[in-house]
Amino acid sequence: MAKRDFYEVLGVSKGASADEIKKAYRKKAKELHPDRNKDNPEAEAQFKEANEAYEILKDAEKKAAYDRFGHQAFEGGMGGGPRGSHPGQGDFASAFSDVFDDLFGDFMGGRGGGGRQRAARGADLRYNLRVSLEDAFSGIQKTINVPTSVQCDSCDGSGAEGGAEPTTCPTCSGMGKVRAQQGFFTVERTCPTCSGLGQIIKNPCKSCGGQGRVEKDRALSVNIPAGVETGTRIRLAGEGEAGMRGGPSGDLYIFIEVAPHKIFERDGPNLYCRVPVSMASAALGGDIEVPTIDGGRSRVKIPAGSQSGRQMRLRGKGMPALRGAGTGDMMIELAVETPVNLTSRQKELLREFEDLSEENNPESSSFFKSVKNFWDSMKG
Repeated sequence: MAKRDFYEVLGVSKGASADEIKKAYRKKAKELHPDRNKDNPEAEAQFKEANEAYEILKDAEKKAAYDRFGHQAFEGGMGGGPRGSHPGQGDFASAFSDVFDDLFGDFMGGRGGGGRQRAARGADLRYNLRVSLEDAFSGIQKTINVPTSVQCDSCDGSGAEGGAEPTTCPTCSGMGKVRAQQGFFTVERTCPTCSGLGQIIKNPCKSCGGQGRVEKDRALSVNIPAGVETGTRIRLAGEGEAGMRGGPSGDLYIFIEVAPHKIFERDGPNLYCRVPVSMASAALGGDIEVPTIDGGRSRVKIPAGSQSGRQMRLRGKGMPALRGAGTGDMMIELAVETPVNLTSRQKELLREFEDLSEENNPESSSFFKSVKNFWDSMKG
């Protein structure tokens, strides 16, 4: 049976570029892979046919020979491939390795088969910053000291003494990876000599030991916006740990913790303030002054007969929203205070008041009436 044209097998034109050929092969390889076509007996043969076509067309010299002589270029000893081998057999592992690199390279620490890895990026750092509720209300500019790794000044981050350029790794020839044949597949690993960087340093910098970075405390100015809450995260791009041998720096993440306040309790954008009032003020009513988070004062009217736990709302006196979506409210909660350390005269007046107050305590009257009914029902 005559072989199909390799361009037809991959579904590309004769003038297709190397990238177009590779892209077409990747699509065919995924589409025809035997593991995905267990019910199709022809899939394996078509898969091998695609591998054979790609093995020829991906190589510029083999492609030129194929374009000139067709299939005869690789039959009868005309050359273009290893002696005694057949396209798609001896070099199948190499062909499939290219696709494997593209499909899975991003999950294995970078794309393989196409050059060395980039210089290692520095690690991200975390800094916990505690601020007061007042600072969270108004926003503040703070200076923090962060212990981190910074670029070595002696070698300008290269890791080599005097700032000399690193040399190409002799083990991987600058690729950052080495390949080893294991049966049917070619396995690619990070170069053990250069750790995947593709370069080595013959004369390491004495200040940083060839790392390209040194430990140092840095003073950074941080803008804390109004409305931050505990758990708010602020990212400072490029302010993390310096990269290895001139690699990019990581980021610094600042996690905010808002300290508890002696007067106010926060619930999202709203504030709660528990205000004690005397028994007489709660009974008679009146005005009281309460503090606000901005340092001001607000006058609140207490209705006569107020009970403990009663709440009154001061609109717009809470915390600002972090992203400018308005301002919360402040809730005033009354706590009616029972007097202590009474004098004889005060006790006398209270007893007199108690005798005259049987009809002034509706909640007590209702409660004890319910208790009496409960007891009576239990006796029955």
